[in-house]
Amino acid sequence: MDEALLAWIREHQTYALWVVPTLAFLEAAPGVGLLVSGVILLSVCTLLYSEGLATLPQMLPLAFMGAIVSDHLGYYLGRWAGPGLHASKFGIRHRERIDKAEGLVRRYGNFAIVIGRFFPAIRSIIPLLSGISGIARMQYTAYDLLACTLWTTGLGLLVTGLNQLF
Repeated sequence: MDEALLAWIREHQTYALWVVPTLAFLEAAPGVGLLVSGVILLSVCTLLYSEGLATLPQMLPLAFMGAIVSDHLGYYLGRWAGPGLHASKFGIRHRERIDKAEGLVRRYGNFAIVIGRFFPAIRSIIPLLSGISGIARMQYTAYDLLACTLWTTGLGLLVTGLNQLF
């Protein structure tokens, strides 16, 4: 980790903790999530934990909150944009691909919601496709809560495990 970042975190401990939900949100945000790596969140959490600047009970709920908000933003954006997407030039041009992706999400919807949270390449796309595909709100929320709980648990295990290596 860069010394400048470490110095900034030490200097701004109050603000440093808010980097956690921000990064958790950004890594799963529709569109932005394709550009923001989860490794950054893991590195920041590990740094905060190993330097004694934050505890797991402080960080993990914030990461969970950022993940849930981002996933639901994607889901509701998909519900809102879905009908328009099908009628757009892009939707008409890529009808076959969109239908195939929606079919996969409908077929493996619950599994896709849970497992998609663990794969950076699709983490920001699955919520959007779930909304476009018309998965019921309560069904999506239940499986997303499960996915984010498992993901947050994994984050905590990685943070404490990585701390033992250094």
